[in-house]
Amino acid sequence: MAFAESLASVAPLYNLALVTIVIVLFLKLFSIKSKGVYLKPWNLLYGAVLIYVVEELLTVLSKAGILTPPRILNVFFEFAIIGIFVYLLLLQKQSLEHGK
Repeated sequence: MAFAESLASVAPLYNLALVTIVIVLFLKLFSIKSKGVYLKPWNLLYGAVLIYVVEELLTVLSKAGILTPPRILNVFFEFAIIGIFVYLLLLQKQSLEHGK
């Protein structure tokens, strides 16, 4: 069980390290000045990634014993992320249908 416990304690840190790379790539995407790119779904996805970062930071802080957030908070974060995903998919579908 030592491997599973050590993996559970290190995985949120690895997630945060990888998500920093994703945030840098998002910032590069948003610096594009092309007028023909529809970026609204990507902005929403960026918001979902930022919510995920907050969730992972709370996980790391709770594993370190610094903060103990209520468990219901994770449910709200997941609900917000899934809601954003559904909305951005609907926006993308509408954009493709109307040929924006």
